[in-house]
Amino acid sequence: MQKYKEVIQQLLKFRDERDWKQFHDSKNLAIALGIEAAELNELFLWKTVEESEEVDIEKIKEELADILAFAFLLAEKHDLDPFAIVEEKIKKNGEKYPVDKAKGTAKKYTDL
Repeated sequence: MQKYKEVIQQLLKFRDERDWKQFHDSKNLAIALGIEAAELNELFLWKTVEESEEVDIEKIKEELADILAFAFLLAEKHDLDPFAIVEEKIKKNGEKYPVDKAKGTAKKYTDL
């Protein structure tokens, strides 16, 4: 948890030194997340499954870092612990996707 807090402090310092907090409302942070996710998707666009496994890892790291940075900033804005909310979601998904019904299938929980 300490590393996460250090990263958040670095993000906030970077943002505040540039006076960007004014642009970091929930709507814009969420939109930025979507845009960065689209940039990650673009790395894989029109590639076969095999080709997609050979995408430049440095480009993947760069886009993932942008996605995580905006996600962390949005979580921080709403005083959410990203690790806690992911753990909550894993628990909920465990209930929606029990192993005996979901193992080996990509069906949505409503179709199991």
